[in-house]
Amino acid sequence: MKTISVIGLGLIGGSFAMALNKVGVAEKIIGVDQNEEHQKQALALGIVQEIVSLDEAIKQSDLIVIAVPINIIQTLLPEILDKIDDKTIVMDMGSTKAGICKKIINHPKREQFVATHPIAGTENSGPNAAFAELFLNKVAILCDIEKSNKEAVKKVKKIYQSLWMNVKTMTSKAHDAHIAYVSHLSHITSFALGQTVLEEEKNEEAIFDMAGSGFESTVRLAKSSPDMWTPIFIQNKENLLNAIDAYQDQISKIRNMIEEENSKEIHRYLENTNDIRRILNKK
Repeated sequence: MKTISVIGLGLIGGSFAMALNKVGVAEKIIGVDQNEEHQKQALALGIVQEIVSLDEAIKQSDLIVIAVPINIIQTLLPEILDKIDDKTIVMDMGSTKAGICKKIINHPKREQFVATHPIAGTENSGPNAAFAELFLNKVAILCDIEKSNKEAVKKVKKIYQSLWMNVKTMTSKAHDAHIAYVSHLSHITSFALGQTVLEEEKNEEAIFDMAGSGFESTVRLAKSSPDMWTPIFIQNKENLLNAIDAYQDQISKIRNMIEEENSKEIHRYLENTNDIRRILNKK
């Protein structure tokens, strides 16, 4: 491709642009971001070669990558599809897919859009948090590909594979159901744990001195961007409520076993849960 534009130069968009630069997928990577500080950082770090307006990016680009919070994606995507020519491909990198796909289901240029979700990230945000290896050996999900132009899907898939990503496909509905359990719920529990400690443990020095690696690793996600995660929780409401209910059931089980001092059942429960190691070790 001659020119790829990345809209949103935070952790995900910035890392994607850096990775594209590293593997030489396009002749030119340009950026769009409303945050002036992010613009300066992206240029200083060499994340993009140029910052342009959205309209200018639409005019120049063979591929437009939308890497902003999902509520903004839903607003931007129809506007971008309205303005692109017949050869431009548009892809998003949002963490939920069904609402985004539904928003443009009847758009005359729907087939030029490829819905994607690269399963990668950290608790940090902004261009300064971006790094080219973020996507290395991670999974990228492409959704509802039957509604997209085959050549567009092929090109997007090839780009992800050039970043050493494993590409999978599924429906947007299935994606949102699965991601609620394996990603969104972990963020909910991390935020809840962080809030519990903040509300119940008033001694900040005790938190600092006594918080071990287990606490730090579990609460790490609570440092994630509220701007990003608030709309995710709302957009995936139905699936996430089901996941929270299932999680609360497990918390109640553990609570009852502890209350009853049932060592045998606690041990059996923990032992059974250790099986998650077998699944994760496959990675």
